[in-house]
Amino acid sequence: MKLVCKKVSGKVLIAVLAMGWLGQAGAQQAAPATAPDAKATHSLALDRAKSVYEVAQARCDALAGTAHDICEADAHAVRVRAEEEATAAYRNTLSAYTQARIRIAAAYHERDKTRCTALAGNDREVCLQQAKATLVAAQADARADRKAIEARLDANEEKLTAEYHVALQKCDAFAGAAKDQCVSTARTAYGK
Repeated sequence: MKLVCKKVSGKVLIAVLAMGWLGQAGAQQAAPATAPDAKATHSLALDRAKSVYEVAQARCDALAGTAHDICEADAHAVRVRAEEEATAAYRNTLSAYTQARIRIAAAYHERDKTRCTALAGNDREVCLQQAKATLVAAQADARADRKAIEARLDANEEKLTAEYHVALQKCDAFAGAAKDQCVSTARTAYGK
């Protein structure tokens, strides 16, 4: 998982460049955009997800019974994924990416449960248990990844602060204007 972290006005902005859970739409939206472009991109992605869903729904209407239900569940899961990825990219926060992963896992869990209805007896029970296990694993991974990223960001902030203090200590060797210039350079270099 690659992240770009940029410090702007004391807040850390996170742009996901490559995450395994992002699909093709997410890869297209990975580059940070200006605010108006981001809003337009988000709106376009939601419209695209809706139109793809409507086409899939039309295809599902030709089916009947369990096949129809499975088709609708697949279409819904794909739509949720596209919408959640677009919204997470638009909000561009760690929390948004985590929530998107959790909601996507829930949508695919519903799809998997629908697929299990085609089975009977023990096979159905095993299928349902597998679907539940997959959901729990995906949600746990999303939460664990968030904690790991937060820990890395905290560690990087601590390292930066420590390096800043070292740079300030080096400035103590100077006096007057030279010291002021050294302190100013250190503040600029470390964003303080």
